[in-house]
Amino acid sequence: MAADIDTLKTRVAEAVDAVADELWDLALRIHGNPELAYKEEKAAAWLTEFLEKRGCRVERGAGRVPTAFRAEVPGSGSGPTVAILAEYDALPAIGHACGHNIIATAAAGAGAAAATLAGVAGLPVPGRLVVIGTPAEEGGAGKVRLLEAGVFRDVDVAMMIHPLCRTRLWRPSLGLTKVKVEYFGKAAHASAAPWLGVNALNAVVGLFNALDAMRQQIRPDARIHGVITVGGQQANIIPEYTAAEFYLRSLDMAYLGELRRRFEAAAEGAAVATGCRVEVSFDPIIHEPVKPNFTVLELFGKNFERLGMPVDPEDTGGYGSTDAGNVSQVLPTIHPYVRIAAGDVPNHSREFTEAAASPLARTGMVAAAKALAMTALDLLANPATVEAAKAEFARPA
Repeated sequence: MAADIDTLKTRVAEAVDAVADELWDLALRIHGNPELAYKEEKAAAWLTEFLEKRGCRVERGAGRVPTAFRAEVPGSGSGPTVAILAEYDALPAIGHACGHNIIATAAAGAGAAAATLAGVAGLPVPGRLVVIGTPAEEGGAGKVRLLEAGVFRDVDVAMMIHPLCRTRLWRPSLGLTKVKVEYFGKAAHASAAPWLGVNALNAVVGLFNALDAMRQQIRPDARIHGVITVGGQQANIIPEYTAAEFYLRSLDMAYLGELRRRFEAAAEGAAVATGCRVEVSFDPIIHEPVKPNFTVLELFGKNFERLGMPVDPEDTGGYGSTDAGNVSQVLPTIHPYVRIAAGDVPNHSREFTEAAASPLARTGMVAAAKALAMTALDLLANPATVEAAKAEFARPA
């Protein structure tokens, strides 16, 4: 079987090369038409059309999410189910500064190549391969909605790649909770009678100052950051209402709870200091850290090496968060990183937006599509490896 799998891997890599130009055109179209969370109509339509044309059975609106989809490669249906995840939402103002156009097309390329391999008779290995389109990673927790809707119920192993300025098989991610803070004061003329007003802007600024002080005494892996979304209406009116949104993050979920407690105290303190009323609203969805699965990561790493793609030995920089972490807490999941930018260009920057449409991004996309498809073949051809991945998943952290 090893020789047969080796031949299949060569064929699936050739199938990716055959659609590489079309994949890149698709990546550039998604890049040039950035769509925000749950509004990815064009990207979802283009991706499903591409996969359907390659022979996949496509379910649009998977999990009752209009811009989600599930595309199944023809196969026997008996054996494990491996899912490759696609993301395709963009960020406000700066577009595809997280490279989700590359995530989407790498996943679609892997699915299309496997479908080409399947041909009329189905996959030459037991089991099923599906590509799941997961909207709204940037702030909308789309994968959590799909989990709750049962879209992952029959999936044994999930995998995806994420663009970065270096290639890493494993990087931690932070648990994340989101919170909205609103202050309610009293309007008055800012020049003629400011003493009659209660300044809600002072309250929200006071909260930011309190958080700046708090950062000196929080763990190095923790993060607190936010933006003022409503700061007032006009300079000669004492602001009666202000609002801000924050992200609290930590590697440790228990410590994330401690951050929440301290945050609420700071928000209340700013209200007391200014005489305002405060409302603190935490998002019920918490993004959990990614749980590693080294059984599957080792397979992906070997396939990447087979393609001549070097893996960076050192991990530098801070960590982000992803709703793929929630998937990884339910079933074996991998989330390796693929280099598409030179130097230390950070995600969520205008420079990374440019990198996501660069020749280096095309190279990363093609290699990632091949490695994802090859790793799926490894898992489907050897159900014992899937069981090993599940056994690792079941072990206490």
